[in-house]
Parts: sequence; C-alpha cells; structure tokens
Amino acid sequence: MVPKCRIDPENISGELRPTLKNQAKAHHRSLNKKVIATLPAATEKTPMIDVAQQLAEAREMRSKCKRMVTLDEIQAWRVEGRR
Repeated sequence: MVPKCRIDPENISGELRPTLKNQAKAHHRSLNKKVIATLPAATEKTPMIDVAQQLAEAREMRSKCKRMVTLDEIQAWRVEGRR
C-alpha cells in the first residue's frame, strides 16, 4: 500500500504558490495533487556532462580557426545560421 502524502499549501511561499495554484486549476487538480504530480520531474537526475569530452570538442573547434575569434563574431554567425 502506498502511503498518502499531504503537502501543506500554507508552507508554499513567494511566487511559487500562485504559479502552482494556476497550474493546478488548469489541470483540474488540487494544489496538493499538483505538487505531488510535479515532484517526480523535479527530482529527476540531471545527466552528467563529460567535461573531458566538452574540452576536447572545444579544442577541436578552436584548432579550425586560423585567428582569434571574438564573441561578437560568434554571435553574428549564430544569428546568420538561424536565417
């Protein structure tokens, strides 16, 4: 048998309470049921980033540049690539 869980809505403060209350209303749930339904997604493990792989990829990309590239240039290329 799964134990029942009850969250005291009075303990939810700040901007979080109205946000959750609006989401609960939109999903036809009580505030308590919305909080309980949200907990599994909120507690999922974040995948670990392989730092060594990230560094290797960054170094490979840098090796392809023949000169120093500025942040403004990179941002311009990103904008251009989205067109």
